[in-house]
Amino acid sequence: MAVVVFIIGLMATVLMPHLSGLRVMRLKTEVRRLAGRITFASDQAAADKLVVRLTFDLDKNRYFVSQLDPYAPLPMFGADSAPGAAPIALPPGVRLRDVTVADIGTVSKGTISCNFYPEGYGDATLIHIDDEWGDLFSLAINPLTGRVAIVRGEYDATSRRRAGQ
Repeated sequence: MAVVVFIIGLMATVLMPHLSGLRVMRLKTEVRRLAGRITFASDQAAADKLVVRLTFDLDKNRYFVSQLDPYAPLPMFGADSAPGAAPIALPPGVRLRDVTVADIGTVSKGTISCNFYPEGYGDATLIHIDDEWGDLFSLAINPLTGRVAIVRGEYDATSRRRAGQ
């Protein structure tokens, strides 16, 4: 019996660091997925001369894209026509903690949107995504380029310098 307990303890000691790496990897995957969608929305706005809106629904833990043709006779936001543009729900255990959009403020409940414009710029936005174990990633959208800086933990002035912004 002691040998079995020893073997189980040894296996747990060896496997625990790998299991925590897998859980952080799931969070990183979702952060990179969102960063890719942000970059695509920014590029789409400039290339197609549209206003592309990225909306975060913090209550339903999802985000989605809509677009507006500013040159249409009756401009209105409609569903994004890009492939795979359906709302993207974050998996269980991963959540949108809060979103801050310049000139609007920080929201941790409800919905908030940031826009990307035909001229190639967008709204300065800061997104925090965390998981049930307390790991946190920050995504900061550069308003001039639409590019995303990803920082593990809270995004602050030190983080901006490390991310090259």
